[in-house]
Amino acid sequence: MGVTASATSTPFEQPGIRGFLHRPAQPTGEGLVLTHGAGANCNGPILLSVAAAFQAEGVAVLRCDLPFRQRRSVGPPHPSGAKEDRAGLRLAVAALRDVAAGAIYLGGHSYGGRQATMLAAEEPDLARALLLLSYPLHPPGRPAELRTAHFPKLRVAATFVHGAADPFGSLAEMEGAISLIPAKRELIVVEGAGHDLKRGRFDLARVLASLRA
Repeated sequence: MGVTASATSTPFEQPGIRGFLHRPAQPTGEGLVLTHGAGANCNGPILLSVAAAFQAEGVAVLRCDLPFRQRRSVGPPHPSGAKEDRAGLRLAVAALRDVAAGAIYLGGHSYGGRQATMLAAEEPDLARALLLLSYPLHPPGRPAELRTAHFPKLRVAATFVHGAADPFGSLAEMEGAISLIPAKRELIVVEGAGHDLKRGRFDLARVLASLRA
């Protein structure tokens, strides 16, 4: 699956939702809601690459800003706003269902992916599967502060894409953590990549196949 520079998107805005919609030329009926990490927005390079590749394979993609980023253009989220960020993802999934009548996938990079897992643990019927890019397993240098309390409640299939050099979680730590998930899960390793996944390459066709399985 290649990423094409000619991939197109249109601005998408509804109450509580702001982002860009990628409509495929030959839709399969599937849809993906995709969001960003704590220090970014929905225009991050990794989100653009994934959205373009999935669009080329017939998947409609709603690339969206979380509520904290809708309120201000810079700065990290506050822990007190996490519930609102999850509510924003719920709204985005509902909006995408008006575009894609088939399976809906939910995903995000880092903080966005973490909120997606927490939402799916609360509402297992919300999405068919999760796409988690650089899941922030723990703060760098603080491996005891794991963000996995909800993993045993997660009954939605999850595909993790993780850099081998990610300081937010080693591969061994990730393997141990995802074993807590009682649903289907897969860890796709990106050799040489850190948390931003800029270095190294991974096969987006394999990622999409994992979500569909």
